Amino acid sequence: MIKQILDKFELQPVELKEVEDSFSSTVYKCTLDTGKSVYVKIPYTKLKYQRELDAYHFLTGKVSIPVMLDSWSGNSKCPGAFLLSELKGKPLTIDVSSEVAFQVGVLHAQMHAIHPPVDQETSRIENEFANWFSFIESKFLDFAEDVKEIIEDDLYAKSMKKFVELKQQLPAPEGPSFIHMDFRPANIIVDGDKVSGMIDFESVRFGSTDIDFTKLYRDFLGFDDALYQAYKQGYQSIRLMSDLEKVLPFYQFLDAFNSIGWCRRRGIEKNGAFLKDNLAILNRIVN
Repeated sequence: MIKQILDKFELQPVELKEVEDSFSSTVYKCTLDTGKSVYVKIPYTKLKYQRELDAYHFLTGKVSIPVMLDSWSGNSKCPGAFLLSELKGKPLTIDVSSEVAFQVGVLHAQMHAIHPPVDQETSRIENEFANWFSFIESKFLDFAEDVKEIIEDDLYAKSMKKFVELKQQLPAPEGPSFIHMDFRPANIIVDGDKVSGMIDFESVRFGSTDIDFTKLYRDFLGFDDALYQAYKQGYQSIRLMSDLEKVLPFYQFLDAFNSIGWCRRRGIEKNGAFLKDNLAILNRIVN
């Protein structure tokens, strides 16, 4: 498949390397004979291809993202592909300055400041805000079918009870906004003390911003209060931020539970470490 895509984009890379930490789509880094690098991204499904295509339309010029150099709508064997420029730098880690955390907050808020178009039919990005809690519950129950196959009955029963308990404590959802749904360090590129931008838009929605802090807190903000405070200052320099003390408990639970179901769908052996991490989080929350 990759050879056909390279031909479509008229690429002849001197080196082709599959990118790690891309859980859903398949991504290749292509080094050209000029020394320049570009990326070929193959989304997991046709819908994810269409979402990402529309996401570039909404985000370009508003937040820092790669340049879409070309796209291919695919065929019966391939859902489609993108040719993307390289953002200079490496994925975000916890070993960064407060200034970087501030910039991450600004970037996140700039994205959340984007609202649904008046004519929603022009976009394949679903607007879930009007029925936000129904959307969340449907996702939860969908993944529950997978989760119950791989966790103990007692943990499953406690999880179903915890969902209802935590959901009842939620405030009204904040939004509607453009939300990433996978805003985590691997998708935030940093070059020294400067945030270059963000990547990966195949799961985006219009919905409540409340859900969009969860993975960043799990993998970055929760490790250092100084980074969290700097991020918060950056975010609030653009727009008001959800009260994370009120929304994080529910969405942390939801993320861990749904991630366990995701691991079963995509392969337990392949995603064993991720499954173990989320089982630990789920046990800590419900017990």
